[in-house]
Amino acid sequence: MPPDLRSGSTRKWWDVPPESVYAFTFYIWQQAQRWPTNGEQDYPRNLHALSAYFTPSCRAFLQQDYEFRRSNGELRQRVRGIYEIPGRGYGDEPAMRVRTVSANNWIVTLDVSADEYLGAEQVKRALVRYALKVVRMDVDPERNPFGLALDCHARAPERIETPPPAAPPGRAASAGSNLQGDTP
Repeated sequence: MPPDLRSGSTRKWWDVPPESVYAFTFYIWQQAQRWPTNGEQDYPRNLHALSAYFTPSCRAFLQQDYEFRRSNGELRQRVRGIYEIPGRGYGDEPAMRVRTVSANNWIVTLDVSADEYLGAEQVKRALVRYALKVVRMDVDPERNPFGLALDCHARAPERIETPPPAAPPGRAASAGSNLQGDTP
């Protein structure tokens, strides 16, 4: 029997579905952390372009992060991207990925792989869990139609491990076989 659509949606207009909070958080965080050609130029450009999606305190925190990384030489000619770890997205564990603190506050947990390159050489691959605060911030719908903003970290980012890949049928996993391509 098909659903009765005569009454339309029963969701209140001000409710933000948790899957929307997760999608917003992942998209904005991924874009902020994407340095396609040179982190020294790309990172501050991203912070400026996405400023409507950060609270003022988060914007200041990320600006300090930029200054710290720049002064330590971590940005020059670096290319960076972050990617959701397969099997660790919203659809896999919705209750773990978005925690509703109140009608206007959420904590979103992202498990990502952060890869950095210097030229053609990969210099970093970190599997990281970010717990990010998200707040309702309906200040300028022209610049931020989502009405949400990242308020940066709920707690310090954590390095995480992924389970080892399952051995193909008929072949036992060998702890000592560390052939090229076996690990990320």
